[in-house]
Amino acid sequence: MGSIQFQEIQNLLDNETAIIKWYIFDECFRTFIITNDNSKPITILPSNKQDLKALINWTNKYLNDYYNPKDRDKIQWRQKLGKRLKKLAKILHIDEILNKVPEQCKRLILIPHRYLHLFPLHALPARQSYLIDIFRNGVGYAPSCRILRQLQQRQRSDFQSFFAIQNPTEDLYQDYEKDLGAVAAIKQKFTDPQILKQDQAQKSAIVCVNENSPNVTLHPGLVTANCVFFFCHGYFKSDYPEDSGLLLADCFVDSELVKIDSKRYMRVFEDKVVDLTKCLTLKDIITHFRLENCRLVTLSACETGLTDFRSTSDEYIGLPSGFLLAGSTNVVSSLWTVSATATALLMIKFYEELQQQNNIVLALKTAQCWLRDTTVEGFQDWLNNSSLSLVWQAQLNQYFVTNYQNASTKPFESPFYWAGFCTIGKGV
Repeated sequence: MGSIQFQEIQNLLDNETAIIKWYIFDECFRTFIITNDNSKPITILPSNKQDLKALINWTNKYLNDYYNPKDRDKIQWRQKLGKRLKKLAKILHIDEILNKVPEQCKRLILIPHRYLHLFPLHALPARQSYLIDIFRNGVGYAPSCRILRQLQQRQRSDFQSFFAIQNPTEDLYQDYEKDLGAVAAIKQKFTDPQILKQDQAQKSAIVCVNENSPNVTLHPGLVTANCVFFFCHGYFKSDYPEDSGLLLADCFVDSELVKIDSKRYMRVFEDKVVDLTKCLTLKDIITHFRLENCRLVTLSACETGLTDFRSTSDEYIGLPSGFLLAGSTNVVSSLWTVSATATALLMIKFYEELQQQNNIVLALKTAQCWLRDTTVEGFQDWLNNSSLSLVWQAQLNQYFVTNYQNASTKPFESPFYWAGFCTIGKGV
């Protein structure tokens, strides 16, 4: 892709959009603000060694809690998330940064660096609210300025065709469908949706590699789709990031029959063993996918936005960058193990918003704020008019009745529920 000059970066922006870019050095970190009318980046005064040490300590505590093997449900991490984000906002000097963003800017593009890619920077507390609330047209992300330039050169159709993977593993459809009717509700918004559901959603049905020839066959629905949607489990493999991926049908194997080989097998979800050759990996996506019509890939799964945080490069390795390199112009992905109920509601609302506007970043922002600010009573009213089936309307209504006695409670107010997803890419 080559290097990119400052003026080329400016040309990527309109007069209501700003880029905030971080760079972590050995002894400090720096923050740069780029707009289309400044002759050079607005530079926040360099942090000192104490700031960098505070950032490293914060990151280590965050990751240690998240990956604590004694707290598999991540209760401690979840309980501390709100306070931790407040502390991160202070370490990064968010208030000082915002004071230097021109008032006319209504949209932010965040370009983190190294381990900052792991955190919901759009949900940092700022000005008695959150960063996402301050910018009317939303807060999105880009892996780098070079990739942003490449994405803006791609033109994609409106959202007309839809291809989805729905509940591919048995644990997602035994007893009841764990997507809570979300995929069925979303597909109603498209004229010709194509769904690979449950045991149909095998890797060979999506991408068929002929070992005896260089030919690779992709599912026709995937090739033509403007919108690709995965409702499944995801995982991030820190030792081999290229093997990170999405779990598909038949990926679970009997742990008694295999010797755990970290290149082929891994343990997930209560020590179930996964055969990585039957998963859709980052390597598969980069090597075989050609998404020439795709405007949005939605990864409604856990940990699909995590990246190789050990790398010191400007670029990062993760599922979002893989789908962008494969041709999509936007990816919505998650930064942690998400709540099934909150995610189902968020996705349905997100796709409702996409029917009203072309701005993907703004549609996700609207859906996240709705999820965060809506009361139990508000959700119950919304359910009656939603595109969910009557069965799922009743099931979710019962969920609210059973779990919340006060109708004015905001059940998903914590950042854990609404801040986990972010938009990476072109933004529109």
